[in-house]
Amino acid sequence: MSAQFSTAHGPHLDSAAPEIYGAMNQVAQKLQELVGERGLDPQLLEIAFVRASQLNGCTACLSVHGPKARESGIAQEKLDLLPAWREGTAFSDKEKATLELTEHLTKLPAGTRHSDAVVRAGEFFSEDELVALEWGIIVINAFNRISIASGHDPIPQS
Repeated sequence: MSAQFSTAHGPHLDSAAPEIYGAMNQVAQKLQELVGERGLDPQLLEIAFVRASQLNGCTACLSVHGPKARESGIAQEKLDLLPAWREGTAFSDKEKATLELTEHLTKLPAGTRHSDAVVRAGEFFSEDELVALEWGIIVINAFNRISIASGHDPIPQS
């Protein structure tokens, strides 16, 4: 099988193994169903997607989820402040718990299995919501890594 190959980044994993990438897209679809079933606010998921993509430096995912976050009703000013979410009053306690959990699951500090971030998030989310949020963070991190490994360019906005 021939795949698009960039000498700077290696093969585009999505075209090199479309059956696996297709399965990842099915996971993303199932995640959206789970979010609806479990009652997680989609804005919180988009905030997590943008923050994880910032931390990972995934321009392709940022080019998708920045606009999606705005479409979901998140103000551009709030998105601009994401890197400094701990400072000031721009974010609610629930949003801060979302961002702390996002950073924890994205960075995976060495030697941690269960963190204060998970415990704090449990103060603001039901178990159902927390399950959906954690799966969302895991899924966006997987897509970040696929796009980074593939050297995907940002998606042009029309």
